[in-house]
Amino acid sequence: MTERTGRPAAPAGSGIPRPRHDDDPALDDTADHHRAATSGGRTGPHVADPVARAAGARARPSPRAETPRPLRIASEACARMLVLAAGFALLVFLVIELRVVVVPVAIAVLLSALLAPLVRWLHERRVPRGIATALVMVGGLAALGGLLTAVVSTLVDGTSQVVAEVTDNVGSLQGLADATPFRIDVGVLGDQVLQAVRDNQQTLTSGAVTTAATVGEILAGFALCLFALIFMLHDGRRIWGFVRLLAPRARRSRVDVAARRAFASLVGYVRATVLVAIVDALGIGLGLWATGVPFVLPLAALVFLGAFVPIIGAVLTGAVAVLVALATEGPVTALIVLGVVLAVQQLESHVLQPVLMGRAVRLHPLAVALGVAVGVVLAGIAGALLAVPLLAVLTAAVRSLVASREVAPRAVDPLRPREANPPPALPG
Repeated sequence: MTERTGRPAAPAGSGIPRPRHDDDPALDDTADHHRAATSGGRTGPHVADPVARAAGARARPSPRAETPRPLRIASEACARMLVLAAGFALLVFLVIELRVVVVPVAIAVLLSALLAPLVRWLHERRVPRGIATALVMVGGLAALGGLLTAVVSTLVDGTSQVVAEVTDNVGSLQGLADATPFRIDVGVLGDQVLQAVRDNQQTLTSGAVTTAATVGEILAGFALCLFALIFMLHDGRRIWGFVRLLAPRARRSRVDVAARRAFASLVGYVRATVLVAIVDALGIGLGLWATGVPFVLPLAALVFLGAFVPIIGAVLTGAVAVLVALATEGPVTALIVLGVVLAVQQLESHVLQPVLMGRAVRLHPLAVALGVAVGVVLAGIAGALLAVPLLAVLTAAVRSLVASREVAPRAVDPLRPREANPPPALPG
């Protein structure tokens, strides 16, 4: 049988494929029908070609490519900053809520940095560690109790004398007030203060109840601080051995070294602060004693405690000493005391701080000022006290973690301040 095209047809069922000819209209109709069937019946220019479809998908830009690169980088950075800010805010919230526990434990850490070298010194002299801890704790409590007893007894014994001297110096204070451009009557001002106290007696009474609750919190915090300090001095190494297990195994050695250097920095900071506080207390105390100002011991103790709060403490305690001198001895003595306070503070800021504190803690003065300001805003006096030690610890830890090389943990002595800095990078 012959097809209309003039070519012989293949026998039915022979399985022999008929050769394709481009000019065969039957084959063209069959191919068009097949393309229409596979494309869902669509023909013409809208026929779905897989190759063209893949090329179109590749040509279409992704949403990430359509976003400008600077905008994308800024948005990703802002997202990460928001996550970090949320974590930091949560941490600050927990610290503030648990301040009754956090502050005593932090103070215990500071005291352990001060007393741990003494415990080790006794232990190296073949004194058992438990007995060495007990001796240091008993000696510290005895010194603190003796100082508080002396301060309180001085205040009680000198109150009547101070009242009499203030009464005698009212005339001098009035003359000093008249020399100012403001019209101030010292006697009337004192009467107004007494009247205000009488009018707000009920408020003061309720405030006394609140103060009693605060005293209860202080006593509870003191007991917790004492309890934590005992175990830090006796089992500090074992406590840190457990805490460092929280670090990843691959970075545990590096974290151990960083923590040792951070504690060494804290030891140096506490030592330098104690030396600066002793010099401040002795200098201002001798100036008060030489000028005949009462309450020399309480004021010297106040100056000693104020030295632990950088910047703010020295200014406030010096102002209190000048005001006491003004109220008890007159303006001339107050000016002399002011000169003594300024001289001691200049010695501290230009000699003691660079020499002692500069070796122990490498912190920029701006970082210290900002840290104290943030600490005061967040936690008041406790925040101002703990802000700079926290900065010192974090700075030493970060420097150790990012150092180009590091030694083994056993080679770092956490009780030696000179170990706070990592070794220099190798040349080349």
